[in-house]
Amino acid sequence: MNNYQTIWLMAHHKSCIKRIKTSAKANERNRAYRSKMKTAVKRVQEAGTVEEAMEKFKSFSSLVDKMALKHIIHRSNADNKKSRLSLQINRRFSAK
Repeated sequence: MNNYQTIWLMAHHKSCIKRIKTSAKANERNRAYRSKMKTAVKRVQEAGTVEEAMEKFKSFSSLVDKMALKHIIHRSNADNKKSRLSLQINRRFSAK
């Protein structure tokens, strides 16, 4: 029995059961977005040239902004992630 089923058995009110279902769906959706974000970070870090890195960073930035807009992550968290990744890009390609 998974976690959802266990909680569902404990719930006594219709509204609680519905809330558990919607929370489970949102959790799956949010997990998918977080996975996309991690993949986007890896793609930026694996870029071979400055141009490629900047192109990948642009798509990463867009994705993170959308996540912040949908309240999957906090907007400050999104800004921090973009800032850190841009610092990594600058450090990596300024040394060459």
